[in-house]
Amino acid sequence: MFHKILIANRGEIAVRIIRACKEMGVATVAIYSEADREALHVGMADESVCVGGPAVQDSYLNVTAILSAAVGTGAQAIHPGYGLLSENARFAALCAECNITFIGPGAELITLLGDKERARKTMQDAGVPVIPGAGLVPNARAAYREAKRIGLPLLIKARAGGGGRGIRRVDELKEIPAAFAAASTEAKNAFGDGNCYMERLLTAVKHVEMQIICDNHGNVVCLGERECSVQRKNQKLLEESPSMAVSADLRRKMMRKAAQAAQAVGYRNVGTIEFLLTDDGQFYFMEMNTRLQVEHPVTEMVTGIDLVKWQIRVAAGQKLDFRQQDVVIRGHAIECRINAEDPERNFMPSSGTIDLLHVPGGYGVRFDTALYQDYQVPPWYDSLLGKLIVHGQTRDEAVRKMQVALSELVIDGVKHTAELQMDILEDRRFVTGDYTTDFMQTREEHDAEI
Repeated sequence: MFHKILIANRGEIAVRIIRACKEMGVATVAIYSEADREALHVGMADESVCVGGPAVQDSYLNVTAILSAAVGTGAQAIHPGYGLLSENARFAALCAECNITFIGPGAELITLLGDKERARKTMQDAGVPVIPGAGLVPNARAAYREAKRIGLPLLIKARAGGGGRGIRRVDELKEIPAAFAAASTEAKNAFGDGNCYMERLLTAVKHVEMQIICDNHGNVVCLGERECSVQRKNQKLLEESPSMAVSADLRRKMMRKAAQAAQAVGYRNVGTIEFLLTDDGQFYFMEMNTRLQVEHPVTEMVTGIDLVKWQIRVAAGQKLDFRQQDVVIRGHAIECRINAEDPERNFMPSSGTIDLLHVPGGYGVRFDTALYQDYQVPPWYDSLLGKLIVHGQTRDEAVRKMQVALSELVIDGVKHTAELQMDILEDRRFVTGDYTTDFMQTREEHDAEI
């Protein structure tokens, strides 16, 4: 086992990883920007190193400073968390060059699966169903030709995309030039790669993802699904496990295909296979995330398996001590993301001082956060304030428990989305489970008409 790990992240996920390390007896090194000097993860870690100014490119994406901090403190491994450098193949490769273990898959796998179009082709060759579409299209004229073959509506998607960026919907052929230019430009600015491919847009579908974990000894285990269909502009707001739309038989099929996908690329560490599920039970590969997901706690709650600890153990070379037949889904878990955004002002980001904080508690209630009383929420970073997670014996119990927890949560000083989450839980379509990825869009369209 490693004796010291550097956490190349901030906020709630840095706190989450530090806690796991402490429980494992592993020393921790936090990095921080000048804006995060008073952040919770800095105080919790055994050591901390400032890596630059407030802007992410000057600090949390400052590869040279981060690797220098790791070498200087004697860290044997780096945990990237999610976002930031977690799916950066160059960073993973540089870690290896510095003889530091990157807690995640290697650079080659990140490169392969980060290329969405290449990953799509790899899965197709491995017998995993993929959405009908086209490979890389060099320009709008080629996109126009392919669109007539694929059919409308469709999506133009960045090869190197992520987080909902570099994606444009096309409902009519005349929209293609503008949509292609917008997707390509956004992708170029965000990822340094403006190449795009195309997929048929499947409407009224569910976004269901499968959590996998693979060790370095050939063992592949799937930990079941998460339902992630409550989204706004491709950003997830609420997740639950298991999905009401997935029967026991369908779950077995999807888990088998997820394991097949992982084996096809020789995957290592934790990862997520994302599928789109139609109302007739057909499912299609969308992408694979080569990192810990924001919503990983719902899987932990229903399986009892600590994904962060197992990430670390697998990276250290340990074998999984459980097999597929040992995985049992117990009860139901829901996660609500609490973001520093104002839903009444088109989700404008909010920053300021936390004047009053009360965290809900009780059996089966968890709040992953880096907030504390008088903490100054900075304007520089992702808007996630925390993740409220509950577990119940049934879905109805989990929903009621989440409603109680949301009503108890107090975060004064910034605008946030807790009230919106309560509205979602009370929506008839959510209550019945009859919701798809257009759930938030149709809610907002209905509100606009009133």
